[in-house]
Amino acid sequence: MTDLDQRITSVLREHAEGETDTHRLLRESRARGRRRQLRRRTTTGTALALVGVLGFVGVAGTDLGGLSGRLPWGAATPAAAPPVPPRADGVPGAAQRPDLVGSDPQVMHLGIDTGRARYLRWASDGLSGESIRLSVGSGRPVLVEVNRSAQPFEYGIEGFPASAVPVRPTFDGEIRQVGGTTGGLVKTWQPAPGLYARASMLGGDRRALAGAVDALRWNEARRCAAPLKLDTLPEGAKVTSCTVDVAAFPGSLTVQLTVFREPASMWVQLLYGAQISGGRAESNRTVGGRPAYLYPAGTKLELLGIPQAHLTADLGPEWTDGYLKDKPTFTEADMATVLAGAQVAKDLTDPETWK
Repeated sequence: MTDLDQRITSVLREHAEGETDTHRLLRESRARGRRRQLRRRTTTGTALALVGVLGFVGVAGTDLGGLSGRLPWGAATPAAAPPVPPRADGVPGAAQRPDLVGSDPQVMHLGIDTGRARYLRWASDGLSGESIRLSVGSGRPVLVEVNRSAQPFEYGIEGFPASAVPVRPTFDGEIRQVGGTTGGLVKTWQPAPGLYARASMLGGDRRALAGAVDALRWNEARRCAAPLKLDTLPEGAKVTSCTVDVAAFPGSLTVQLTVFREPASMWVQLLYGAQISGGRAESNRTVGGRPAYLYPAGTKLELLGIPQAHLTADLGPEWTDGYLKDKPTFTEADMATVLAGAQVAKDLTDPETWK
């Protein structure tokens, strides 16, 4: 059973029931840990969104029938066009100001030509840079990642087996086949001095990947608009990343915001699914006068009563590298603070109501 299989099964159960610089190495260890957590949770969020669309949530003993092998890249094309992140007026694009990439979790410093391609997901993170998942026509999804540094591109590609990624990308603009039959196509290049980019696609052909890259726009900036806003944060904490997945919109969507306070992260996720018939019936906590449910492990809190959606704050397990061992982390009270001030759009399928 793969990690993704285990995560889907767990959700089903829950709803049924250079130089040796020690300081630099520590910073990079923290960054890698947060990138791994973000990558895992982004992938899981996409999978959960599709679970909601297919009506699996809340069904005990459902046979996934190999579904996880087709996620997240195999999502069916939705009937309606997904939302488009609005322009960030007055903010320069990555080509003009590469130093701004990844500096603001609410802004992406690139976009796409929506006459040629459509947005499937957009994300901005202070450590992992910025990314857009897009598709051209009925072609396979393409993931485009951009960063001010080449280093993050040495840590693997979402959806690809670890063996399929070159250890040191060349950034020469060539499209390469990696990973044999289990891999795909990868292009690494520098759109502008001081800017590094990677486009990747599982399967497909070189022409399709080149077409997706041609649809990118480096001279514009977009806001990470989402139907979720956090008005209250624990003392000393801040939102450091924003991810919005609309691959299956309007049937489902997933929003994930990362709240960070040294040394810990909290992941706040809004999962909407048109076929989620109802939420958890019982509550064991009250948050801002509203019913909530604290999961048995004590690290996940859900705010109840949101139609066809689940809103959770999740602390996740301690990192296995021991970084968080015996160090202060967020608490149940911190999760309650965040959820009490969470603002959810009245109509999750209407992007005009998003923040």
